[in-house]
Amino acid sequence: MPEESSDGVALQKQCVSANVSRADQNGTPILMDIRRLKSFIVIVDSGSITRAADLLHIAQPALSQQLAALEEHFGHKLLIRSQQGVSMTDAGHAVYRHAQIILRQMEQAQADASAAGNSLAGRVSVGLVPFSSAATLSVDLLAETRKRHPGILLHLTESVGQTYSQMIMNGRLEMALIHGTGPIKGVRFEPILSEEFFLVAHRDFAIEADAKPVPVNTLDGIPLLLPPAYNFVRRAVDTAFTRTRTNLKVVAEVEIVRTLARAVGSGLGATIMPKAIADRIVSESSEPLICRLVSPRIEETLSLCVSDQNPLSEPALAVRDILLELTARLKS
Repeated sequence: MPEESSDGVALQKQCVSANVSRADQNGTPILMDIRRLKSFIVIVDSGSITRAADLLHIAQPALSQQLAALEEHFGHKLLIRSQQGVSMTDAGHAVYRHAQIILRQMEQAQADASAAGNSLAGRVSVGLVPFSSAATLSVDLLAETRKRHPGILLHLTESVGQTYSQMIMNGRLEMALIHGTGPIKGVRFEPILSEEFFLVAHRDFAIEADAKPVPVNTLDGIPLLLPPAYNFVRRAVDTAFTRTRTNLKVVAEVEIVRTLARAVGSGLGATIMPKAIADRIVSESSEPLICRLVSPRIEETLSLCVSDQNPLSEPALAVRDILLELTARLKS
């Protein structure tokens, strides 16, 4: 994340409470209602003032007035309108990031006040990267959190197309299990475990299971079913094939594990996945076989990613502890 300019610092200082006030040129106080911050977030997330007005159940002119008041308060243009919708200016990015943090703090303050003297309570957002061991932890994480801290509302995100580190920086997520070790400015990585990748193929591909490992260069031209090119797993596979000058033949890009399992089980193609996902695919079909890959061995680090600027709330720390316990089991 780039360093903030002096304007960005000024914006950060203005975004510090639910009702922020400053004086205009005539010395008249201007109050910023927290509802305007909520409306701004909905506009950005929906990509359109019209869609945001529908979601918020208010008239579009009224929503436009809220946006204008917000821009007047900060003294900056926050959004650029076009026929395609709206996009954020640099100032808009700064306000959006701090607005997410402010609203989460307000929600947590409300939860803490309501649960004063009782157990932990509040909303905690966690991202679990698909096609990884992390994706196998969602049900256990829900169950353990519910069992130990019933007052915590857990929000789980598992999406191929989302950049979790960016979501943590702008306050939409508090933590995530992702592939990689960084560094990325604005977030902190805590390596958890190394995931080895395995080949999963139908018997028709004439690959013997439980035999010696399969060299990557023997997979030249084999039809593969993989995630899209922007996915971390796909990039790791691409790199291994490039290093060995092996022809990577991707016949379909699949983002859903269950669909991938059915396709592999039907003999439509093989796939290369971290061991936890490979085991899951095999468990859903009696046909696929699983083989270790070598020359090179493909593996990636799974890390816990959190903000290096905003400390975790008490409920988030409790969820983090559970998440670390669950990932520790994967190592055994």
